[in-house]
Amino acid sequence: MTQQELDNIIKTLKVIPDGNDGMARTILKAAADSITLERIKSLTGESNGVNLQSDGGSDVLAFSRKEIDSMPRTFRKQFRCKGITAHVHKRRSGKRNWNYEIRCQVNHQKINVSSNNLEEAKQKFIRRLQEVESGVASPKNNGIPSTFDKFSNYFFEKFYKRKVCTTTYRVAMSNYKNHVLPHFGDMPIKQITADKCQALLDRLIADDKPRTEENVHTMLNMLFKAAIKHGIIQHNPIDMVFHTKHEREHGKALTKDEDKLLLSSTEGTPYQKMFAIGLYTGLRPNEYKTAVIQGDFIIANNSKRKNGKKELKKIPITPMLAPYIEDTTELYFTRLEQIRNKFNKILPNHKLYDLRTTFYTRCTECGIAEAAIKEYVGHALGGLADTYTDLSDDFLRAEGRKFLY
Repeated sequence: MTQQELDNIIKTLKVIPDGNDGMARTILKAAADSITLERIKSLTGESNGVNLQSDGGSDVLAFSRKEIDSMPRTFRKQFRCKGITAHVHKRRSGKRNWNYEIRCQVNHQKINVSSNNLEEAKQKFIRRLQEVESGVASPKNNGIPSTFDKFSNYFFEKFYKRKVCTTTYRVAMSNYKNHVLPHFGDMPIKQITADKCQALLDRLIADDKPRTEENVHTMLNMLFKAAIKHGIIQHNPIDMVFHTKHEREHGKALTKDEDKLLLSSTEGTPYQKMFAIGLYTGLRPNEYKTAVIQGDFIIANNSKRKNGKKELKKIPITPMLAPYIEDTTELYFTRLEQIRNKFNKILPNHKLYDLRTTFYTRCTECGIAEAAIKEYVGHALGGLADTYTDLSDDFLRAEGRKFLY
């Protein structure tokens, strides 16, 4: 084909009205055997190209304006303004056919399609762009899901479960299943807006659940940060949400008269021994079932240790506790719900956890060393003390004998 003939084709293409892409493709197809696509690009000044690599060298095939307009807005801007190039690799497919593979990477996401028909490959490429933009389907990303419920379960099982204790994990999953999952379902994470997050938190506040609202806010922040680190989203919608930090109520110690009332009201029943152990050891309610007697100590699991680490704590049998477990070799507790219901009937203005607060308060009032108190209740000593302090049983017993009021 002569230069004059080529110029005539270019002029014809430029004057074809918008919407007649079929006519333009027919002309190009007729000329395909005589000219290279690279030549067309250089003459038309087309900048929104797709790099075509084949056995015969490197050519450029342009997406038509109509095809670019069918791309999602985000990718359309990138193709037009930011110079994003999709590479087309042309390979032999059998003796007479070619296979076309179109691929690019946008926002750390790899997009890859192929077909034995170039037009079909381009349409598949556009559809994949639309899927990635909507979040309905994402390109291969090491098997990491991009929808909310699937990603949340992936994160809980792979990471969160290993960082927290069993009780914390159980509470978190309860909040997720009862409040978070019904609100978001399994929608694409990319489609979750700050407004949708705000609606959930506002509803919890309206239902007078400020503590749950705070837990859910923390959970969503954690999940979206994880999604950012996995390359699923770029921004955290929780950053835009209005949230007021909930002031949690601390435990309230029983008065000494309330001590007596709790134990006298349950005299002659198994509950008296249960309440005496809670009152005079400072165990957390969820630790009751792990308590055993070993010599002159009560031994129990420390439920606040994370990463699956098991740690025991020991509390001496103090002068206050000894009369209630005399001749006892094995401790027994009913279900925690039953213990809590019994406690609430006797002291409706308190909660069962207040027994732990009471123990800590009485230890301080009796002059027991702070290091011993922290050892009893399972708190860390802090700093270098955790590394270099190993309190002896004799010291713990001696401090425990002070617990008398």
